[in-house]
Parts: sequence; structure tokens; C-alpha cells
Amino acid sequence: MAHWLMKSEPGAWSWDDQVRVGVEPWDGVRNHQASNNMKAMRLDDTAFFYHSVNEKRIVGIVRVVREYYPDPSDASGRFGMVDVEAVCPVPQPVTLATIKADPRLADLPLIRQSRLSVMPIPDEAWAMLCAMGGVSTPP
Repeated sequence: MAHWLMKSEPGAWSWDDQVRVGVEPWDGVRNHQASNNMKAMRLDDTAFFYHSVNEKRIVGIVRVVREYYPDPSDASGRFGMVDVEAVCPVPQPVTLATIKADPRLADLPLIRQSRLSVMPIPDEAWAMLCAMGGVSTPP
């Protein structure tokens, strides 16, 4: 199982929206690297749900429940999406400032490629970020 981080502007789609709906397509991604990351996602992979823009923090965890398929909102037909379901909130949201302050996390794409909306998270970093957020039993 792999781990990921998926960014969303809370004004467009928030953690509360994800929890309320349950399962939802992660659509609208138009960056080739982010799209390739979604193509690599497999059923039951987990991802941090990250509020971007003003909040800049990890607020929840989602699970992939449908692998990559065409995004009907993309007229070009080049991009796709995955479906994710809410798993659990992060009890103590982990801010970008906190992540940047930890030198062990310096190589995360979140820091090195700040505009990337979907990115892999190595297992060791996943465990650290879960612990930082108070997730006692990481999915």
C-alpha cells in the first residue's frame, strides 16, 4: 500500500465536504505530474487530505476506492481522477510550518514542489506525520 497527499482549496472542497459526502471523485487535476501520481494509486492506498491556500495543513485521511479513470470535466480527454472516501480526521492538524520545521521531512514534495496537488508520501514520513497529527493507529 502506498501513501499520498492530496491538496484541496477548502473553499472549493473541504474535509467537512468529504466527510459529509463520504465517497467522491478527486477531479479537476490538470497537472501532468499530479495526474501521473493519481495513475499510480491503487485500491486502499491512503492519502492525507490537505487544506491548501490559507490553511496549509493536513486535516484528514482518505482512502482510494476507485482507481484512475477519465475525468468527464476534461474536454481534452487527457486527464483522469480517482474516487476517495473519508477515513478519519487528523485530531491535531499538521501545518506546513510544522512540517518545514522538521529536517527529517525536508525532502517531501510538499516542500520541494509546493504547487504540486497530488504527491507521494514515503512510509517513514507517513508514520511521522500521523504521529504529529495524533493519529494513533495509522490506516
